[in-house]
Amino acid sequence: MKISTKGRYALRMLVDMAQHQSATPVALKDIAARQGISKKYLEQIALVLSQSGILHGSRGHQGGYRLVGQPADYTVCSILETMEGSLHPVACLDHAPNACERCNGCETLFIWEGLDEVIRTYLSSMTLQDVLDRIEAGKKSE
Repeated sequence: MKISTKGRYALRMLVDMAQHQSATPVALKDIAARQGISKKYLEQIALVLSQSGILHGSRGHQGGYRLVGQPADYTVCSILETMEGSLHPVACLDHAPNACERCNGCETLFIWEGLDEVIRTYLSSMTLQDVLDRIEAGKKSE
């Protein structure tokens, strides 16, 4: 499994947004400048995140984006799944029940199921708030 730039940048964008969110929405141009990511690319990411209900966008002079919920509401897993689709390490785990013609006799299926469990458990255990807390703890120890 390899996380694409869309997935990685979406996570960076949301962390940045959570750090800088206030009474006014956060402008993509500001995130682009802070993160060194193209504003056009962030627009594509913001569209997907808005359609999925993670972000709310507003237009106009004070326009921008804001998180719909609180940072603790969003797991890293849910964000990456929104951007990447399936996070399963092999295609046969993409559907339940497993539709692979070999699944009943597959001698290696347990490996992929175990890896899938570890990935999902790890990414589901962290929220945007956890990332923010870790950033803040790093600042305090400097």
